[in-house]
Amino acid sequence: MLQISGSDAGQLNPFALTPVEREVLQGKQNSPVVYNYDSMNALRFELRLRDRTVNAARMMQDSRVDFAVFRESRCNPRYWTRTENGGFQMNPGVRPSDAINDIFMNGELYGFECATAIVIVLYKAVLDTIGEQMFNQLFNPLYLRDWNHDSDLWFITTHNKNESYPGDVMYFRNPDFDRDTPEWQGENVVKLSENLFFGHGIGIEPGQQIINALNKMRGPFSTESAYLDDLVVHPNFRHLQTITSRGFRYAARLAE
Repeated sequence: MLQISGSDAGQLNPFALTPVEREVLQGKQNSPVVYNYDSMNALRFELRLRDRTVNAARMMQDSRVDFAVFRESRCNPRYWTRTENGGFQMNPGVRPSDAINDIFMNGELYGFECATAIVIVLYKAVLDTIGEQMFNQLFNPLYLRDWNHDSDLWFITTHNKNESYPGDVMYFRNPDFDRDTPEWQGENVVKLSENLFFGHGIGIEPGQQIINALNKMRGPFSTESAYLDDLVVHPNFRHLQTITSRGFRYAARLAE
């Protein structure tokens, strides 16, 4: 159920929404959980960012980026410096928006593991939602490795996979993974639709196919199957919408 406060509370026209936005809206409208929003703009912002997250995940799938463990990671030296631990530090004098976009434009120059991929997808989604100027103000400089992220990207975590929506980050756990390949102890994924996920290194697949892929990476004589965890993660939409709104108002005053 949706509850929207504020003077602009009203109805969204579903025909003006993308398929992803409609799926999220209808799912939350029909949910027994009450989702509160301070304004209609806050709901629109979340729908837009979720839609951009799904788009960014699909773009990464098509980008020719490789899966690579930390010791074998690589990046475009024009925008990033690879650190000793396999992370990527943005170079001085580079715009954050250009550095993120380059990963999707020149993917063959990059290799990283699945957690880093998810954070990059989320950065790209935020960039495509709020625009280059605001993104460059909020996320400068960038450092990419595992779940490291700027504090303004602030994640919210819940533990109910029945209340997950497109644009959420989820996790397929592989408890019997082969100890010689710890990178396959699980797969971080972006939910694209009801039963379709993007996982870097596995691709875009239904949930059962991801489980099947992880099961092939189990140790000898293993008996416990991989499974979709209850973990659900997404950016703090309210925080991002608030700070970007303040930034746009400040920029408008400067321009007066």
